[in-house]
Amino acid sequence: MARPRAFSREDLLEAAERLLIEHGYDGFHLKMLSEHIGGARSTIYGYYANKEEIVAACMRRAMEKILAATESLLELEPVTAIRRMFSLFLRHADFHKLMQEAPKAEQVSSPKAKLDLHALDQGHELLKSKLLMLLARAQEAGHIRADIPLPVIATVFFHAINTPIWPGMSDETWAEHLFKLWWEGSRNFFKA
Repeated sequence: MARPRAFSREDLLEAAERLLIEHGYDGFHLKMLSEHIGGARSTIYGYYANKEEIVAACMRRAMEKILAATESLLELEPVTAIRRMFSLFLRHADFHKLMQEAPKAEQVSSPKAKLDLHALDQGHELLKSKLLMLLARAQEAGHIRADIPLPVIATVFFHAINTPIWPGMSDETWAEHLFKLWWEGSRNFFKA
């Protein structure tokens, strides 16, 4: 009779996400994960064959959570929806950094990891399309400058999210200042 696992797949991915954010892709390894969850590495191998698979599954899971959180945004008034999307993305800024560090699907050997990374790329494209749709609606309503292409406005949106928090400033205050800076620069009354 097989021994029961000391942790679930969800526990494993939750711990992996925290460690990946804390140590980065290169600093993350299975020994660290097994020590953190208090289980043998052999138990981890019951779920995933290697680091690539764990990282890919962890990133896919995080992306699915973000996509679920954006599900109802398209039904809102565009300015409110954009503000909420900005806040949501800022709360998950560490995930964005992790996506930049982790390997791409064509760089991994595991078919399972490739599948998860492909889903991650699709999720990223879906998020971009949702943002562009909201920006287009805001532009049509006259809330956003029409002389700047929407992909440029969206790129600055994503770069603002990756701006490190100023020491001593609360997350909420930082988010408000960043949004205001981005939003005011996107507004019609700042035309040159």
